[in-house]
This record gives sequence, structure tokens and C-alpha cells, in this order.
Amino acid sequence: MEGEIIYFENPGVNNLEETLKLAKKRADELGIKTIVVATTVGTTAVRATEVFKGMKVVAVTHSEGFHGPNSQELTPENREKIEKNGGIIFTATHLFSGVGAAMRKKFTTYLLGDIVSNTLRIMGQGMKVVVEITVMAADAGLVKVDEDVIAIAGTGRGADYAVVMRPVNSADFFDLKIKEIICKPRY
Repeated sequence: MEGEIIYFENPGVNNLEETLKLAKKRADELGIKTIVVATTVGTTAVRATEVFKGMKVVAVTHSEGFHGPNSQELTPENREKIEKNGGIIFTATHLFSGVGAAMRKKFTTYLLGDIVSNTLRIMGQGMKVVVEITVMAADAGLVKVDEDVIAIAGTGRGADYAVVMRPVNSADFFDLKIKEIICKPRY
């Protein structure tokens, strides 16, 4: 089997439209009907729900309080648009953070989640995020672990990573399979 990976010259939001276009093309080719997308303020998820209309789009946000007490970055306007377009919004503690983030902050130490995160970042920030959000969505029952999905994330804002992967629940994390890289920044 031969495939193609698109490498972006620079990371960032300027790759959003091309990433979504490439992911949609591959989803159609493979018959994939579930898309998992990382979003902060919601712009990426709104656009994903437009591009992937008729498919299941799971938008994974930062957890409540990610950038401070009682704060949520997903804007009410974008929440409304995502839901109106049929998207599912999922907000939860990040897989690789949780109590580990408190340990890192309080005791200046690193735990397993930090090691896994930093290892995945060898392929770039977006690779860490596509893995994290897909496992989170599987644990929430929003994606099936016996069906491939396309996961989309980015470096900062927007999207510049898309992969085909087989989700797993967190208890089976090391059985996770990234089947294809559709696109990513070259760095």
C-alpha cells in the first residue's frame, strides 16, 4: 500500500483549511464517519462541523479551569454554532494531566503522563494532542474502539495535524494504533 503525507512548511492556524480538506478527502476514501477535533475557543470545531457535515464530529475542549479558576475558553457563540451544526462538545480533564499536573505544579516533579506527552511531542505538539483527545473521547464513550476515526489537532491555534487512528480506552493505552498520518508540519 502506498500513501501520501502532506508536510506543511510552517506550523499553525494558516494550515486549518488544508488540514480539514485533506482529512475530509481521506475520511471519504476510507468510509470513516467519526472525526475527533481539538478546539480551544471553538473556531476549529465550528469549521470542522461545516466541513464534515453529516458525520459525527466530537469537539474536545480544554478542561474547565485550564487557564485559571472558573474559566472556559470555548466561547458561548462557538458552543452554540458547534451544537447547531450537530457537533458533540466534550470537556474533561486531559488524559496526560489530571492529578499529575497538580503534582508537577506543587512538587516540581514529572510523572508518567508527562513522559508520555513529551515522547509524543517528538512528532510535534499536534501528535500528542490527537492521541490524547481520541483516548479521552473513547473513555467517554463518544467514539468506538473497534472503528477507525480521524483525529485533528494543531500547534497552537487552528489545525495542522490529521491522523487516521484506532481509538482505545485509557486502560489499554499502549494498544493504540496510529494507522496513517494525513498531514503535519515539517518543522
